[in-house]
Amino acid sequence: MNVPAHLRYTSSHEWVSTDGDVVTIGITDHAQAELTDVVFVELPVLGRKVEAGDPTAVVESVKAASDIYAPLDGEVIEVNPAVEAEPGLINTEPYGRGWIFKLRVTDPAAVNELMDITAYRALIA
Repeated sequence: MNVPAHLRYTSSHEWVSTDGDVVTIGITDHAQAELTDVVFVELPVLGRKVEAGDPTAVVESVKAASDIYAPLDGEVIEVNPAVEAEPGLINTEPYGRGWIFKLRVTDPAAVNELMDITAYRALIA
């Protein structure tokens, strides 16, 4: 499984990339492999305030529908229309063009509480 070292991870298999107080969220390579072919993505509403752990988006595959959870407290400031138009990007480019949404986080330091590569690899081992 591809697990980039520069990202942070959640136990529910979201990845987080940080840029100041803005984080980009998607699902991990492990998660997309478990789901198999993603056929639909329900994006969150722009401006929605979320708390860590809130179901924020939905990814549906040929096998199941899965909630995508907010990894941190914040406000949805951007969504990725490309995954709505082409859901398979989550399978082919989970860490690139397959990102799902961006949050402006309330506490940027909280990202350090998420799992690093070592912890995430142990989780999926």
